[in-house]
Amino acid sequence: MFIDEVNVVVRSGKGGDGIVSFRREKHVPLGGPNGGDGGKGGSVIFEADEGMSTLMDLKFQKHIFAKAGENGKTKNMRGKDAEDVIVKVPLGTTVYDADSNEVLADLVVHSQREVIAKGGNGGRGNSGFATSKNKAPRIQENGEMGIELNLHIELKLLADVGIIGFPSVGKSTLITILSNSRPKIADYPFTTLIPNLGVVNRNNVKPFVLADMPGLIEGASQGQGLGIEFLKHIERTRVLIHMVDMSKESLRDPYNDFLIINKELEEYNPSLLERPQIIVASKMDTDYAEERLAEFRKHFDNDTEIIPISVMTNDNLDKLVYRVAQLLEETPFFYKKEDVIDEYVEYNFVDDQSEIIIDKKDENRYEVSGKLVERMLNKSNFMTDESVIIFLTRLRKAGLDDRLRNAGAKEGDTIVIAGDEYEFID
Repeated sequence: MFIDEVNVVVRSGKGGDGIVSFRREKHVPLGGPNGGDGGKGGSVIFEADEGMSTLMDLKFQKHIFAKAGENGKTKNMRGKDAEDVIVKVPLGTTVYDADSNEVLADLVVHSQREVIAKGGNGGRGNSGFATSKNKAPRIQENGEMGIELNLHIELKLLADVGIIGFPSVGKSTLITILSNSRPKIADYPFTTLIPNLGVVNRNNVKPFVLADMPGLIEGASQGQGLGIEFLKHIERTRVLIHMVDMSKESLRDPYNDFLIINKELEEYNPSLLERPQIIVASKMDTDYAEERLAEFRKHFDNDTEIIPISVMTNDNLDKLVYRVAQLLEETPFFYKKEDVIDEYVEYNFVDDQSEIIIDKKDENRYEVSGKLVERMLNKSNFMTDESVIIFLTRLRKAGLDDRLRNAGAKEGDTIVIAGDEYEFID
């Protein structure tokens, strides 16, 4: 089964908590703290594997969760790091954040790895808080929380050459003759329900990967037929073989077919028309094919190359292979082709991990939130007054007081953080 789109939920592991512990050996007075740090949570990592050709494994694995790191131990022993989860996907896989549609990774090279959800760092044990002024701290940090993401994963085949054209023009038959692929073939539309890949290795040319793109009809770019499911695979190809049926039995006008397919490519992605196209007149062994080809040629200038072929008699197949190999040598890859915008855009980096938000609730009441506050709350353990003091001190060092003053806070006003109320002292 060919699967080229899936949605999954991934979650990295939480970091292990540090612990509060003290040396208690006999005859060792004032032994001091020895609480160890927590281990790192596991990350979710995607890896490209050239041995895979489908996303089937992920079709039935809707949740991918890494484990949490181990908590710290006594005797300054650090908790064990959790193992990373390696998710293997085919070459050509693009990973999107399903909520923002942001591209998180584009995996096009064998063994390429991308960290999609980074595991949380472990929290410090109380031995990490010991100072010359506080030799017996009773505080520790909790491990950082993991990251949960909704992912949309797409596979865009990494074929060098794509065969396009209406159903039943001979795409599957051509790939069968030129390569070792064995697709299902029959004389009715939409026989090919999945893209077929084959490696062309003949006539002393450099081998290349050939793929037929099924289901292209008028309206494919708007979701008609099967074409919308497979148009995305053409984006990776460098050269297109545009097959046009010259047999009288097709009951269609060859030139009109040619225009319709190119229109669908343009409406889906205009850059697809920048790919070199080899126009191939197929089924030239049938009756009246020569007359239909002569009429077809009238729509083009004399410099336009049209290669007439017959897969039944092998006519001009070698010529087609040589021409494809020549164009592949001249044509660059399109793996990460970006749209060009003729505008000046200034991008300012905002580190939302250091974000503090002040929300004025009324004249004398302010609520504090933001990514930084959330991160510090998750790492803090409020079981002791000392932990609360350290939490508030860190926020003040991060600029909380200045932001409160700028928002209009005065001494004696109420500051709410995570539901707890504090008095502002200026």
